[in-house]
Amino acid sequence: MEDEQGRQLEGNPDWMSRLPEGLLDVPLWDLAIPGSHDSMSFCLDVSSPVLSSEPFLLRMIDRLFPCCTRPCVYRWATTQSFLSEQCELGIRFLDLRIARKPEGGGRLFFAHGIYTLIAVKEALEELATWLDAHPKEIIILSCTHFASLTDEDHACLVGNIFTLFGDKLCPSQDTPTLHSCWSRGQQVIVSYGNQELVLQHPELWTEIPYWYADTPDPKKVIAYLEEQKHRRQPAGFYVSGLNLTEDAPYVLLHPLQNMRTMTTKALSLLLSWVSEQRPGTGAGGVNVVCCDFVGVSQFCSLVIGLNYKRLGRPGTLAACLACRTSGDATGCV
Repeated sequence: MEDEQGRQLEGNPDWMSRLPEGLLDVPLWDLAIPGSHDSMSFCLDVSSPVLSSEPFLLRMIDRLFPCCTRPCVYRWATTQSFLSEQCELGIRFLDLRIARKPEGGGRLFFAHGIYTLIAVKEALEELATWLDAHPKEIIILSCTHFASLTDEDHACLVGNIFTLFGDKLCPSQDTPTLHSCWSRGQQVIVSYGNQELVLQHPELWTEIPYWYADTPDPKKVIAYLEEQKHRRQPAGFYVSGLNLTEDAPYVLLHPLQNMRTMTTKALSLLLSWVSEQRPGTGAGGVNVVCCDFVGVSQFCSLVIGLNYKRLGRPGTLAACLACRTSGDATGCV
C-alpha cells in the first residue's frame, strides 16, 4: 500500500514508454488516457472581467459589483494545477479553452468563467519543452471555445502551433499507435474546434467529442457516461468527463463550498466507476477520461492501469510496473 501511494506521489511522467509490447500497436483511441478538464484553470486572473459568454445576469452583476463576483467565479472556476505538473502526473489530454482577452494586446489567453494570467503561446512553449524531455510521450491538445477570436487570431494560433511542434504533429489521416508515433518522432495530436481550419490543414484533427453530464450530482454523471459510452464511434477519440458542473442555485445553497470541495466529496464514487471500465472501441469501452483536480487522488494511475485489462491482466498499474521492474513481466506482455 505504501509503495503504491509513493508511486502515485512520484507521478507517471513516462507511462506511455513503459507500456507492455502488446499495447504498442493499439490505436490510441483504443487505450485509456487520463485527461484534465479545463486544463489551464490554475492561473485565473481575478482582476479580469467575466467572459461575455457567461449568463447575462452574472455579467450585469459583475459590472456593478466586480469585487464580489470575480472572487466567487475564481473559487468555482479553478480546477487544476500547473501544466507541467499535470504532465508529470500522467495527463495526456489537455482541454484548452482559448479566448481573446479585452485589452490583451493582441495575445490569446485561456478562459474558464474569467481569463487566465498565462498566455496561450507561453503555455505551448512550456509544453514543447516538456515534450523534448519525454520523447516517447504523446499529448492530445483539444483547442476549443475560441471566445472572441478573429480569423487573424486563428491564423496566428495555428501558425504558432505549427512553428512550435513542427514534425512532432501527427496528421489526422493517420491511425496513431505508440509504435507509429515513435517511429516518426510524432508527439502531438491537435484537435481543433473550427472545422473550416481543420479542412485546410491536415495536421489538425476534428474536434474530439467531450461528453459530460452538466450536473453537480456524481450519480447522474455516472448514469450519463454509461449511456454515452455505448454510442461511441468504432474508430476515433472521445472523452468521458467526470467533471461536475455547478449552477447558480447550487452555488447559492452551498456558500461555504467551492469546486474543489464539491469534487473531492464525489471522487470516491467517480473513481470507483473508473476502476470498473475497460478501454477500447468495443461496446462500452472508454478512451480519454477527464477529471478536475487531477493531482488530489490516484486518478491518473487508475486510468492508466485500465490498459492492462486489454492483456487479460486485471491488476493495478502499480502491480504491473512492479513486475516489469523486477524482470517478472508474466502476464504483462
